[in-house]
Amino acid sequence: MMTVNEEKCIGCGLCVEDCFPRDIEIIGGKARINNVTCFKCGHCIAVCPVNAVKTDEYDMSEVIEYDKEKFHVDSDNLMNFIKFRRSIRQFKNKEVETEKISKIIEAGRFTETAGNIQDVSYIVIRDGLQELRKMTLESLNSIGKKLLSNITPENTMYVKYAKLWVGMYKKYLENPDGEDSLFFNAPVVILVVANIQVNGVLASSNMEIMANSLGLGALFSGFFVRAATGNEEIRKFLNLKEGKEITTCMIVGCPNIEYKRTVPRKPAEILWK
Repeated sequence: MMTVNEEKCIGCGLCVEDCFPRDIEIIGGKARINNVTCFKCGHCIAVCPVNAVKTDEYDMSEVIEYDKEKFHVDSDNLMNFIKFRRSIRQFKNKEVETEKISKIIEAGRFTETAGNIQDVSYIVIRDGLQELRKMTLESLNSIGKKLLSNITPENTMYVKYAKLWVGMYKKYLENPDGEDSLFFNAPVVILVVANIQVNGVLASSNMEIMANSLGLGALFSGFFVRAATGNEEIRKFLNLKEGKEITTCMIVGCPNIEYKRTVPRKPAEILWK
């Protein structure tokens, strides 16, 4: 429940103006939150000039007062940071500290979600990586063989991937400890899980930025997400709850490569109206 400390409240109305579900009103010169249409977005907590609003549903000790020195990010530096990021497929044989993994997940936790439903959760795979790798390659092999046995105009574009998946599984059977073209010998995989896909994807983007800021590298594996979709063995291994889907698979580790510059991209396609 969202509450207002009437002794602190000065009745300025800023919370009323910024409340999208219109759940706050001024009564007797003080703000009152009705907690009827409120979806706990926290805008009233953030906008109040005298810190009079709180909630008993979340940890208020997480609230940080705005400080320009600590919060401001230079736009040019941020743009260069985004341009410089690379998908990493070469990792050092080095563990990633739990503290860094927690910070990456924290970046996801504070990412916006539709209707503030906060439906995103995380599965961190470290000790079970080899078992998950085996199940994933088996699934990809099965999907690949099925595609190759029934090539149609609709799935022609996936034929190259089908051949790749079958080949990856063959190499794995020949030498399970050999080349890892799935997880690339990274020490940790973070699966981002959500009820609504866009929420997980948004969280993943911020998580990758945080990983990069910690000196780590990341790769989003679409192969794993494809293998896990509808695969009950993998879902059981991950203890996935009903209604939850894996939105992204984030492979994380210490980069074993050093890039020197950014790369070019296609011009942005923009329609101004």
